[in-house]
Order: sequence, then structure tokens, then C-alpha cells
Amino acid sequence: MEKTWNNKAWFMVLPVLVLVAFSAVIPLMTVVNYSVQDTFGNNEFFWAGTDWYVDVLTSDRFWDALTRNLIFSAIILAIEIPLGIIIALNMPKKGLGVPVCLVLMALPLLIPWNVVGTIWQVFGRVDIGLLGHTLEALGINYNYVQNPIDAWVTLIVMDVWHWTSLVVLLCYAGLVSIPDAYYQAAKIDGASRWSVFRYIQLPKMKRVLLIAFLLRFMDSFMIYTEPFVVTGGGPGNSTTFLSIDLVKMAIGQFDLGPAAALSIIYFLIILLLSWIFYTVMTTSDAQS
Repeated sequence: MEKTWNNKAWFMVLPVLVLVAFSAVIPLMTVVNYSVQDTFGNNEFFWAGTDWYVDVLTSDRFWDALTRNLIFSAIILAIEIPLGIIIALNMPKKGLGVPVCLVLMALPLLIPWNVVGTIWQVFGRVDIGLLGHTLEALGINYNYVQNPIDAWVTLIVMDVWHWTSLVVLLCYAGLVSIPDAYYQAAKIDGASRWSVFRYIQLPKMKRVLLIAFLLRFMDSFMIYTEPFVVTGGGPGNSTTFLSIDLVKMAIGQFDLGPAAALSIIYFLIILLLSWIFYTVMTTSDAQS
């Protein structure tokens, strides 16, 4: 008997495809169009080919910003992933403490990014900010506006405060899904707490850790609003990440061609690194 295909289901998906086309595909094609052309205004365009891509990839400005992005993301992942696991392991699994802890963990995630930047901008000021004033009273020379190290420390602490909760909630969801039978068997065998974590909890959290890892990498690598509000990319260019440099190039300098080429390169880097992380982590998960 020949199998018949019913294609009416595509009509249910069609509105989503149209929405994605207008919100993602068409703008992306517009950026690609700008990246291979040059314009001097009056809606006149001239073919530039790959010139803008060559200019971006051969500029020290791009590689310096990319290096800052990679260092920042590496520091964020090295802090937030272990810290999120530790907090999730110590959260209560039953009782009134569960909803209280979950609400407290979710609060930083509810604050908009520009508000987070404004909070830490004021918080770190030496004249009126609690953090800056306290550090100055303790004799610590702290000024995120003038000192690049202070600016980096401020951005890292701010991001850890804002986004560690996401890792905590994902890890906690993985922990509460573990059946009690595993813990009972470990207790009977006299397993230590480290053995329980190593052989029961960590393997069960691998998939949520993969999600947390990818989300935090992409978010930290694309960070823009918080450092722009707090430091504006300064002092100097010490906190000028690719996203900030892209905005300066597109809006500040109105170099649409190089900015479009940089945005395409930026997008491909994120896509490539995310694919590498996903492939490595899923391969190790399959082998274990």
C-alpha cells in the first residue's frame, strides 16, 4: 500500500516561517548586502567585494577586541559554572526554603540589562556609590573609570552577580530530577559526598550544564549593554568588546560597510565556537 503524505501541516508552520523571514533572514541579507558594497549617501552603492572583510580581519582593532571578548568569556565561564554548581548543591530540596531560594535566585535575572549597568555604575562610584566609598574608606585605590583592572573587575563581578543565578537554576533542575534510589544505593554502599557528586550528580547534570555553558558563553561573548553603560568601553579601549566596537563603527563613525562585515564575522565566530563547544561536550557525554 502506497503511503500518502499530508502536507497540510505546513500551513501551521507557515506563519512562523514568515515571522522568522521578516525578523531574521531579511535583516541578515541586508547586512550581507551592505558588507560587500560601499556608499557615499544618496542611496548610491558601489561594489566593494570582500574589501571590507579584508580590512576588518587585518586590523589590530578587531583582533584586540576579539581577544578581550575571549578573555572575558573564559573568566566568566571559569567562575559562574563552578559557582552555580556549588550553590545548587547547597540549596534545599524540600520544605519552605525551596521557593524562597528559587525566588531569590530568579531576582537578578528579572532586572533589565541597562538597569543592571546603571546600578553598578552608581554602586562603584567613589563619591556616592556604596562599593566605591567603602573601598576608599578601607584604603583601597579603586576607580573603574581610570583604572583598566578596576574596570575589568567591576564588569566581571557585575556579570557574576547578574547571571550566576541562571546556572544555579539549571543545575538545580538537573539535581531535583535525580531519583532518590540513586542516593539510597550510594548511602548503602557508604559512598562519600565527593563520590556521590562525581558518579551520580555530575553525570545527571551534564545536559543542563551543556545548556548553561552554551548560554553563558553566547551571552558573555555578545555582552554590550552593561559595559557600555558602566565604562563606555573605557578607560581607553580596555573594555571595548566587539559589540561596543561594532556600534561605534556603525553609529559613531557611520562606516556601514566595515560595520556590516564586522557583524557578519562576529556572527560566524559565535556560531563556530558554539558549535565546537556543543560538539566537544556532546561527544564526551556520549563516550562516558
